[in-house]
Amino acid sequence: MRLRKVKNLDKRLEASKELIVQDAESLKGRWKFFFGNDKPIHLEIGMGKGQFIISLAKKNPDINYIGLEKEISCLIKAAEKLEERIPNLIFVHFDATNILDVFSENEVDKLYLNFSDPWPKARHAKRRLTYIANLEKYKVILNDPCDIEMKTDNFDLFEYSVESFKEAKFSILELTYDLHKDKQDIITTEYEDRFTSLGNKINYIHVNYKEAK
Repeated sequence: MRLRKVKNLDKRLEASKELIVQDAESLKGRWKFFFGNDKPIHLEIGMGKGQFIISLAKKNPDINYIGLEKEISCLIKAAEKLEERIPNLIFVHFDATNILDVFSENEVDKLYLNFSDPWPKARHAKRRLTYIANLEKYKVILNDPCDIEMKTDNFDLFEYSVESFKEAKFSILELTYDLHKDKQDIITTEYEDRFTSLGNKINYIHVNYKEAK
């Protein structure tokens, strides 16, 4: 979905500057120093307006959360949702295509991919977050075992992603084509709430990859 232009963008960005990192490359290899502790780091790529990752950060204070999003308007709207700063949460303005420029080897402990752009045309397959080359990048930044959870309402993207995970030698820990029927106490995204209200089923997969010893 294309977002409308945000009014007073510069002013609102200035007001949210403590929550939104725009020079993420400078923090590569230093994220635990940035948070000031040695807690695990969980990353959501494509955090949208932040409902999912904000909820996780509030629920799990012993985990540091990074929400990565290329649309600055989404990040501003996410920041404006917070009545007060959450110490274990930060938002990052960056395009995940170059994720190796932002995180060092084994720097992230878990990855979330929620309702990613499906890029339905075959010629755009390389842009999908679950394209095989992107999965190989995640293996670099993720600690062993590489832990990824994915949700989408797009069946074609889901089927493509399942095959990509298999090709990249990830093990499937959980898989369902109707998440809200099969699991309880689900932390949702804004899109997820909208899709489920329309009766759409949510596809979910949880995978990991262990380095051969």
